[in-house]
Amino acid sequence: MSDYIEIDNLIVFANHGVFSEEKTMGQRFMISLKLYADICVAATTDEISHSINYGEVCEFVTDFTKTHRAKLIEKAAQDIAYALLDKYELLKKVEVQLKKPWAPIGLPLDNVLVNIARSKNIVYIGLGSNMGDKKAYLDFAIDEINKHPRCKVLSVSDYILTKPVGDVVQDDFLNACAKIETVLPPDALLAMLNRIEEQAGRERIVHWGPRTLDLDILLYGDEVIDSEKLTIPHKEMAKRAFVLKPLTQIAPYAYHPVKRKYVCELLEELQ
Repeated sequence: MSDYIEIDNLIVFANHGVFSEEKTMGQRFMISLKLYADICVAATTDEISHSINYGEVCEFVTDFTKTHRAKLIEKAAQDIAYALLDKYELLKKVEVQLKKPWAPIGLPLDNVLVNIARSKNIVYIGLGSNMGDKKAYLDFAIDEINKHPRCKVLSVSDYILTKPVGDVVQDDFLNACAKIETVLPPDALLAMLNRIEEQAGRERIVHWGPRTLDLDILLYGDEVIDSEKLTIPHKEMAKRAFVLKPLTQIAPYAYHPVKRKYVCELLEELQ
């Protein structure tokens, strides 16, 4: 998305800082924003209702910065970004630059500043269970994801019964896929999903063994990540019909950025 509204050096007097003097006396901060949104309709209709009111944004950010204190400007900037993404449905991405002109370091300088970018991302999650009340575990996971203030469940596939993969003797799985919108970065999203698994009593004893709840990040926008803890797109998804079938049901044209194919094409190759 290339359209954006820019606000440059909004001045706010607030009480962010580590030192007691900063918390009690306060100091000046300068905030610059880039608000990414589809403003084509506003440009065509000339109606502010189809855009983001930058005057309202300035008032909101001023009040928020004064009332939500942080020790670090990194935290203050991220809080501003998340608050804006929560408030404005039209807003898809925001860049925040927070300057601290009076940083108390005892040396002459113009500004200390931090730049961050946060965005709303479309993510596809794979869900599975083959122990106990399988449907209840999947329902629980969907509900917990949707309860998170930084996540919104947009759609959920049918629950399908599938045979287990591997040599471990175990019960059949109930599988599904969910489409969510989130501003959580991939590592934070993974940590949140792991917590939900733990709440459901997940124990990682046998690889590919039985489990109360299994939650996998399948696709995260067009991100490609290969780290020790996380691989996106999920490295096995293109081989698994029990993933591709429910995913194709809710997002047949979701794009696999490594295979360079749509999900429906990957499923067709398996059949």
